[in-house]
Amino acid sequence: GPCTECSCSSGKETDKNASNTKKKENSDQSFIPKIFFGTRTHKQISQITRELKRTAYSSVHMTILSSRDYTCIHPVVSSCVSNRNEMCVELLEGKHGKSCLYYHGVHKLSEHHALQSAHRMYHAWDIEDLVSLGKKLHACAYFAARELMVGADIVFCPYNYLLDPQIRESMDINLKGQVVILDEAHNIEDCARESVSYGVTESQLRAAREELDFMVNNNIRQKDHEPLRAVCCSL
Repeated sequence: GPCTECSCSSGKETDKNASNTKKKENSDQSFIPKIFFGTRTHKQISQITRELKRTAYSSVHMTILSSRDYTCIHPVVSSCVSNRNEMCVELLEGKHGKSCLYYHGVHKLSEHHALQSAHRMYHAWDIEDLVSLGKKLHACAYFAARELMVGADIVFCPYNYLLDPQIRESMDINLKGQVVILDEAHNIEDCARESVSYGVTESQLRAAREELDFMVNNNIRQKDHEPLRAVCCSL
């Protein structure tokens, strides 16, 4: 401790040290890591959240990240099989003079969960629960789930949301300093391979080759396009 005959024994110095210690403790405690729980399929997320409801941690703030295939409630977009993502983006950008009514109601879902938490009625939920509530409130479940991630203690999602860097970036997922749990992790190898793989049809290759032929024949960045054309031809 401080000696009794020099300035370090003064009350001000002691208070200053105590204040610095307190600030350090507060800064250390300010960051609370999230738990990212990755599963192979969306069905497994349903099973896990069902089990979570049965535990003492049922009231923990959570969210489930999933694709528009499971969460979009827009009657036109959700009925489309092939290009839901593109149609959603067009509505968000206001193309063709139309916008998404459900996207503008996202705050209704967030406020609903905040109200439940304030009244200590918050409990674990599943994708179907969120979609059902979204339809009732005319609010987008897809973007509401992403918004709920900010205050969530645990985030459920498929493997590729954690493994694929492009998906992580688009979903604003930052895993630095967080806790990551992978269910049935022996499937990770296949999922990682799929994340960096892409499938093309023969007709797509032919179309690409024709476009590259046009580029090369018209002296448009030949050095870049000739190797690409060679790849298409070899495939």
